[in-house]
Amino acid sequence: MNPNRATLLLATAMMFGSLLAIPSASAAHAEAALTSARQFKVVNATFDSITALAIAPADDGNFSDVAIGQPLQGGLSSLSFDVPTGGCLRDLRVTFQGGRRQLFQHIDVCRTSGLRLASRGGG
Repeated sequence: MNPNRATLLLATAMMFGSLLAIPSASAAHAEAALTSARQFKVVNATFDSITALAIAPADDGNFSDVAIGQPLQGGLSSLSFDVPTGGCLRDLRVTFQGGRRQLFQHIDVCRTSGLRLASRGGG
């Protein structure tokens, strides 16, 4: 085989191989974005303190507690936490002082970075 032709074939094969690697790297980057930690902020603008938070994949029911330390006081206070790795759609369970619970379903944590809780009416 002609040495110039062999060099050209080798260069073509190397270039083709590197082109194949580009989509793989892009796919790996996209997957990493789905599984990387995200920050989520809860703002408590209600009249009640929040005593517990828990998060789960949407419709899963397998909630993980979010460490909040002291109750998140009503009025206007906030807390940020890391969303566990996984998909975008999540359910958030909020427990208020006195034991009342509220479930927020199908929150897209990939498209939004927080949730503001406000009281309805006067109470």
